[in-house]
Amino acid sequence: MEKFLLKNIENPNSADVNEYVKAGGYKNLSKALDMQPKDILEEVKKAGLRGRGGAGFPTGMKWSFAVADPKFPKYLLCNADEGEPGTFKDRPILEKNPHLLIEGMAISGYTLGSEYGYIYLRGEYPYAKDVLNKAIQQAYEKNYLGDNILGKGKRFHLAVYQGAGAYICGEETALIESIEGRKGQPRNKPPFPVNAGAWSMPTIVNNVETLSNLPYVLEIGGEAYSKIGSKDCPGPKLFSVSGCVEKPGVYELPMGTSLKDIIYKHAGGTRNGKKLKAVIPGGISTPVLPAENIDCAMDFVAMQKAGSMLGSGAVIVMDESVCMVKVTYRALKFFEHESCGKCVPCREGTEWLRKVLHRIENGQGREGDIELLTDVTWIMSGKTFCPLGDGAAGVVTGMLKYFRNEFEEHIKNGSCKFVS
Repeated sequence: MEKFLLKNIENPNSADVNEYVKAGGYKNLSKALDMQPKDILEEVKKAGLRGRGGAGFPTGMKWSFAVADPKFPKYLLCNADEGEPGTFKDRPILEKNPHLLIEGMAISGYTLGSEYGYIYLRGEYPYAKDVLNKAIQQAYEKNYLGDNILGKGKRFHLAVYQGAGAYICGEETALIESIEGRKGQPRNKPPFPVNAGAWSMPTIVNNVETLSNLPYVLEIGGEAYSKIGSKDCPGPKLFSVSGCVEKPGVYELPMGTSLKDIIYKHAGGTRNGKKLKAVIPGGISTPVLPAENIDCAMDFVAMQKAGSMLGSGAVIVMDESVCMVKVTYRALKFFEHESCGKCVPCREGTEWLRKVLHRIENGQGREGDIELLTDVTWIMSGKTFCPLGDGAAGVVTGMLKYFRNEFEEHIKNGSCKFVS
């Protein structure tokens, strides 16, 4: 498949506006401004574009809710928090193709009737902040942003807002709380952000990759876009591959590419010829799959049928030398640290799980610990303000489903037979 999202990034000056325009950039913004917003919205619906941040909600449907709300102003927020462990797919766009995102946001703002946009950038991406700010300045100078975009009387202003490094701010309502100057914690829903988001106004929150697809949708048309990849979840998708593979990196492939092909055909297979043991397919908060279950399509629908989730498309590969108890323990250390503390099941549950896993990993496991882990995950699942608690519980339940024997061996023998 010809690259679009990662097009031209090998060019050392790819972040410069002149290089972007030379490669065909901003022509789709000009095209959009000659269309009616409702017609662009119909193209997005026809394309079948789904959110690339993890939830996979249909973008056109989400936009329709905000467009139908009569309140103004409306806000467009780009979620560039990218805090999911194993995920680095948005980073090449932010650092090497920022004008693609800016063009996508300008098109989206016009479609939604929004004149104000913010890129909520994770605190750990300081270089991306500099690149984005420079690109935004260039876009203003070239009249791709401002009060009279391309002389066509349309207005859209854009700025970068840098977060403080909280994983929870990847959740859209926590992101909104943070951008308003408060502690990043999720809100009760409803009301949903599309009706009462930033500063109580209609707000659309979309991921970097989602918004960067908009120029492509307009370039080839919604119908042609809908024929790329899988029928249920069309379009190109960025997969960030890490762990025990020969060629880790970010791969732009059609949605629905098999997980097996991503690992063996594109990422070169496991390192040093070691046997594949397991794969976390969509970031650490998605349930693990054993090696025998990886012949499945990587899209939102197929991955649910396979017993996991596509999530952010962060493929974490583990070979036969990896201890699954240790992986689970490290994941729960992360979730405990990042829990915002607002709700009891997540605040107490992540700590409880981490403590039990700590003693199992350190040779002090007790009879009944596996049952205790199962009980705590049940208490947490579906009972938290946001998906962080579900993600933490899902890591444990997935590992126990496929690798319970390793937990039992740790408890029985008081030691680990694996190197890592």
